[in-house]
Amino acid sequence: MRVDQTVPADAVGRRVSCGDERATVRFVGPVPPTAGLWLGVEWDNPERGKHDGSHDGVQYFTCRHPKGGSLVRPAKVSFGVDYLTAVQKVYQVNSEEVLTEGSSKSVNWWAVEERSLERLPSVLLTRSDVNGPGADGEIKKTTPNVQWLDMCATLLSSWEDVAAITRQLDQLEGLQLSNNRLCLSSDISAHCQAFRRLRVLALNNCDLTWPQILDYARMWPKLEDLCLEENNITELQRPDGVLQSLKCLNLSSNPLVQESVLSIAALPRLENLSLSQTGLSDIRFDDTAPGSQTAMFPALTNLNLDNNNITEWCVVDELGKLSSLVHFTCRHNRLVSSDGNYKTANQMLIAKLGGLVSLNSSKIEPEDRRGAELDYIKMFGEEWLKAGGGRQPSSEFTRQHPRYLSLIDKYGAPEEGELKKPEPFALKNQLLKIAFVFPDDPERKPIEKKLPASMEVQKVKGLLCRLLKVPTADLKLTYTSLKMVGTEFEIDSDLKTIQFYSIEDGDQVLVRWS
Repeated sequence: MRVDQTVPADAVGRRVSCGDERATVRFVGPVPPTAGLWLGVEWDNPERGKHDGSHDGVQYFTCRHPKGGSLVRPAKVSFGVDYLTAVQKVYQVNSEEVLTEGSSKSVNWWAVEERSLERLPSVLLTRSDVNGPGADGEIKKTTPNVQWLDMCATLLSSWEDVAAITRQLDQLEGLQLSNNRLCLSSDISAHCQAFRRLRVLALNNCDLTWPQILDYARMWPKLEDLCLEENNITELQRPDGVLQSLKCLNLSSNPLVQESVLSIAALPRLENLSLSQTGLSDIRFDDTAPGSQTAMFPALTNLNLDNNNITEWCVVDELGKLSSLVHFTCRHNRLVSSDGNYKTANQMLIAKLGGLVSLNSSKIEPEDRRGAELDYIKMFGEEWLKAGGGRQPSSEFTRQHPRYLSLIDKYGAPEEGELKKPEPFALKNQLLKIAFVFPDDPERKPIEKKLPASMEVQKVKGLLCRLLKVPTADLKLTYTSLKMVGTEFEIDSDLKTIQFYSIEDGDQVLVRWS
């Protein structure tokens, strides 16, 4: 059989590109009855594939996804180019093209461009076909001052290749390697020098597990910022002896085992932690009593718990034990107040977390905190009285409201006339009077309706469809608030409720259609 000269001898395990898609070579060889060489590839995007590595009853290679593999001809894929070739392609005009212009001015410009590579502080090779370092020592000569390197979605296939590049970049502090598939077959200690100055590292969507991260972390002794979104991280283990300088950790969009989150609680310098969309519903700091401060996460100032399954207010009380927490986001959870109003829920968050400076990326002004805490005192004043009142209410009340006594110390006990009786989240208490107006049809009179705050936008459109005889697909809604006259807010999701958009009693909804 004649060997195809375009296929490297070490092709199996190498990364290839085919158009905009990336894949890993799993097989090289003939596929009878056809002539010539075939490559069996496992696609990063399994929807691009056709089978699991078997063809006509023969298993040529295996894939994790039943439709993640394909057989392709070598001519259809690229095995990539070395680092300097990729850099020159991105940052320079081809020298032959310059010379064909026949102008000495053009040649001088080319020389300036060539020298300018030495001054580059950052190199961005995202989605380039870079596959390795090239000739030894050339990177250090050509781009010696690079501090930030982006090699996301390239054709690098191993940490050895990455290290061979970064070893020649003495100033490198930031490295982006997201959307790659990197293996490691050699001793990790051999590569520590290659990442000696590295402080920022992104490895999003690299199909990594937490044990792999802990193993690789020995190569990153000074790492401060690590981003690991959309990997295969489930159960966390203690990072003993590694990641001790870490200040920022992003584990968003990983299916975490929530009981294992405390495994990283002893990281001494961790200030920013993102656990968005990880499936969390609970977190407990059992080392201390309600209202006290935990020794866990001692430096944590920023916490992101957006898009999770938190429904219980006791979880918020647990977060109140964090000694340094000042910035907190928890959008798109299911924390609700007794009246079903999201603004009341935000007030409860502010009142329960006394150290917060910002909530959901919005600064908490002093008057906001004062209002939230006073309302909290009134809201649960009856419960406090029923629990015994005074300085020693029942242990159950203290467990549910660990800040209540400190708030009384701050503002004084509530008067009986100030106490707010909790209102049930009932339809009659949630009807909003809304005026529908038609700016593109000034002859049409406004329509006033009383609608439940829990009503979904798609049902509102259905109502308008019946009233106006206009298809729902053609309707576009915005609204204006009496509190912000002159500003239109877009209503862009049919599946959200009126309440989600903060529409209040007396607001106007502007109706347009195509």
